[in-house]
Amino acid sequence: MITGELKNKIDSLWEIFWTGGLTNPLDVIEQMTYLMFIHDLDETDNLRAKEAAMLGLPYESIFAKEVHVGERTVDGSMLKWSAFHDFPAAKMYSTVQEWVFPFIKNLHGDKESAYSKYMGDAIFKVPTPLMLDKIVTAMDGIYEQMAQLKTSDTRGDVYEYLLSKIATAGVNGQFRTPRHIIRMMVELMDPKADEIVCDPACGTSGFLVAVSDYLKERRKEEVFFNRQNKDHYMNCMFHGFDMDRTMLRIGAMNMMTHGVDNPFIEYRDSLSDQNPDRDKYSLILANPPFKGSLDADIVSTDLLKVCKTKKTELLFLTLFLRMLKVGGRCACIVPDGVLFGSSTAHKAIRSELIENNRLEAVISMPSGVFKPYAGVSTAILIFTKTGHGGTDKVWFYDMKADGYSLDDKRSPVKENDIPDIIEKFALSDEGRTSQSFFVPKDEIVANDYDLSINKYKQTEYVAVEYPPTSEIMAKIDELESEIQTELAELKKMIGE
Repeated sequence: MITGELKNKIDSLWEIFWTGGLTNPLDVIEQMTYLMFIHDLDETDNLRAKEAAMLGLPYESIFAKEVHVGERTVDGSMLKWSAFHDFPAAKMYSTVQEWVFPFIKNLHGDKESAYSKYMGDAIFKVPTPLMLDKIVTAMDGIYEQMAQLKTSDTRGDVYEYLLSKIATAGVNGQFRTPRHIIRMMVELMDPKADEIVCDPACGTSGFLVAVSDYLKERRKEEVFFNRQNKDHYMNCMFHGFDMDRTMLRIGAMNMMTHGVDNPFIEYRDSLSDQNPDRDKYSLILANPPFKGSLDADIVSTDLLKVCKTKKTELLFLTLFLRMLKVGGRCACIVPDGVLFGSSTAHKAIRSELIENNRLEAVISMPSGVFKPYAGVSTAILIFTKTGHGGTDKVWFYDMKADGYSLDDKRSPVKENDIPDIIEKFALSDEGRTSQSFFVPKDEIVANDYDLSINKYKQTEYVAVEYPPTSEIMAKIDELESEIQTELAELKKMIGE
């Protein structure tokens, strides 16, 4: 979460754009994103050079050669943030406008790549040299503050805070998933080197970035020291779809900055007929939009055959099952209503998960997880596509704390169930009065496929012994007597 000094610095940066004439919040976010990407390119290039030196591998900086724009050329090292941020305002402006921006737009050689698609129509809109100088200085201060925080994805939190400034944010149910929840879901799924990963509502590619980072940490040798696996990681592993071009642009840059050269990130309405994918992915991680309904006329007809509804959260679950290959796994966030809704469509999708596939886990999360942007209660569903059943029991976990306060401030706290969830996932049965337990399939079926944890969790009542009624009445009489005595004294004092 963005708090304190960092929040103030971002607000000040926003004010620079606003007073400089850029008043459309989407324009502001896009321009900030480009400049953050330019800054990150410099940092990432330096990091990769250091890693290559440590491993004794050759590495050529992306800034090493001369850069050509039309018939003109310039030394690539002049286009690094660390070089131009010290230029006088006029020279900085001309460098960024005439050289740096064309350089990043053409950075990816493959014109069909996600990066090229969404950077092709990018426009540099900062109007004056003085304004750019102020922005660059402000961003240096923000990055300095971010470095002090040392959290895993502060930039992701910055994006979230920026998006919160758009009046329409969340109208279609898009709320950025907190990074620690994404990380937990990735750890539970434990992705392998040969995965084909998809997020059909990818936003800024948070889930895809988390899988990329997980593989770097846990399977570095397997992925990066094997030519075939590395090629798969760079070009075939990551797939993301969204209907917001700004988010896609941010997502493509986010993936490239995190070292994935060619993710397949595409503008697509995943629920419509324009999404042909079926039996394709080995892992789906998603937090699909689940606010409101949509026009059933645009929804793919084969989804409606399984679950006839206008509710996006139910249609996305049906979609995940269609997109997964047999044996493919999914971890997704759903609103609580999916777990216990009584409509035909609600029951149909729960029945499909339990009867025709293998539902493994339901992790109930506290309602404050998405604050301050939404107070909705949610759960994580984890399942495997089998096409022929396989559910014998379902693991439930009652998450009560995620390491942050559950109010709008979301301040760090000691209470955190996430390490316990990862340790006990689908293994621990501590009894129905505890946080984690198994429920047999037959019991769930008998309850109309209800998956709400309160349906199965048992409350442990502790017997309390009270004094006999006569003793309680005697005490009441005694208190009444004291009140009357003190009331009489008070009346004497005021002269009544």
